[in-house]
Amino acid sequence: MTSFPVDPYTEKTSPQSGSLHKNTINSHNTSKSFRQISAYLEARIRRGDWQAHEKLPSVRQLAEESGMHRLTILKAYQQLKDSGLVYVRHKSGYYAAPPAISASLDHAPEPVLFDGNMAALHQLPARYQFSQALIDPNLLPNHYFAEYMKEVFDLYPKLLGTYAQVQGDLELREMLADYFRRSAQLHLDAEELLITSGAQQAIHLIADIWIRPGDPVLVESPTYANAIDVFRQKGARLLSIGIQDGSYDLQEIEQIMKRYRPRLFYLNPTFHNPTGICIPVEQRKQLVDLAAQYKCLLIEDDTCSDIYFDRKPPAPVFAYDTEGYTIHIRSFSKYISPGLRIACIAARQPWMSQLLAAKSLSDGGTPLLNQKLFLHYFMSDRLHRHLDKLRIALRIRMEIMQQELDQAGWYYKQPQGGLSLWVRVPDHLSVPLLLRACLARQISLVPGSLFDVREQCGQYIRLSFSFASETQIRTGMRELINISRDIIGQ
Repeated sequence: MTSFPVDPYTEKTSPQSGSLHKNTINSHNTSKSFRQISAYLEARIRRGDWQAHEKLPSVRQLAEESGMHRLTILKAYQQLKDSGLVYVRHKSGYYAAPPAISASLDHAPEPVLFDGNMAALHQLPARYQFSQALIDPNLLPNHYFAEYMKEVFDLYPKLLGTYAQVQGDLELREMLADYFRRSAQLHLDAEELLITSGAQQAIHLIADIWIRPGDPVLVESPTYANAIDVFRQKGARLLSIGIQDGSYDLQEIEQIMKRYRPRLFYLNPTFHNPTGICIPVEQRKQLVDLAAQYKCLLIEDDTCSDIYFDRKPPAPVFAYDTEGYTIHIRSFSKYISPGLRIACIAARQPWMSQLLAAKSLSDGGTPLLNQKLFLHYFMSDRLHRHLDKLRIALRIRMEIMQQELDQAGWYYKQPQGGLSLWVRVPDHLSVPLLLRACLARQISLVPGSLFDVREQCGQYIRLSFSFASETQIRTGMRELINISRDIIGQ
């Protein structure tokens, strides 16, 4: 076994070759080896064995000469990079940093290591944004909204001097009720709709009303990460049901409902986040029967039903429920205008009365200007033309991302709609190391662990193709794949 000298300041090596003397140490001790490698390289850099911008030994070379794992070498280099002693050139390797850079980082904060929730991840800077399931603003009809704004103020000159109703603008609710009847087989009236400031507020309202500490709540695994955070913050005891081959195990669901009597089952059956799958009609019908039998509220979250690639999805679960045990959340924010934050909740009584009480305490009503502006755009022919073009643009971006993944040999689930790909990385690739290395180069992705209460999605990542441009997707994906190859030493 070869290794680094215990006292790197006294060891003599050739800076040109970068070769290492083979002194025996406890190189099987990963923690100690990592620190020794880092200390050895730091000592040589500080004494001038490598000049500024001079290339350092490769990860492969150091691993071969020390007899240590490449991940150990990579960890040592990452520490030196974080301290400002080295820097990285894409596809080239590690280089000694000039003194000015090193000195400026002597008192730098700890390197960014993501260890938080989805909101914390989205706050990090990114050149290639693959973590946010948002649509590129260039694909949205931004220039039309100035016209609609003028139209709204002409029609409602006292709009800014008026509070919104807690339940939402009646004109908007009537229009949405008619839209749902025509497009999704949801037989509703305006009194069964509540306008919210986005789907996230809807989830919060539901959690505030029906979840108390210790209450069992059933969720899919994987499922929407922000919903997990909300339920955990309320103290829920999360029970999970897997999704296999695009469907549920209904026997397992029934066993859980029978044994634990969960208050809620939060589900995302239409272009599921993060997998993109769509639950078949027959299972939707069977779910509502189970919900009624075991008195479990189904919370159906639908944010992307209009973003389909081959054919329209089935009617929502809500459409098959004759007993009133389904609450339907429908968001329009992502693909119409994220800045308006318009979503709605469809619910029968007595659930709607409880939701209205919670909404009145929350904000007193979604901003009326946003509702009116959304109303007049939603009723226009432009919206339908926009959606047709948007589906095509998003499919093109998805296929570009898939091409890069195919060339790398990575596995992904083929989505039937939505904004993201659910990708399984190679077994020997560490997702935490990949995430850290990508964030260091401002490439943002979401680790599968954030979507998983079972802790069985550690080798998955979610990559959203909706926000980056076609060129950014191709370039960013190639850089991401190269980073992964550096980590595993291919």
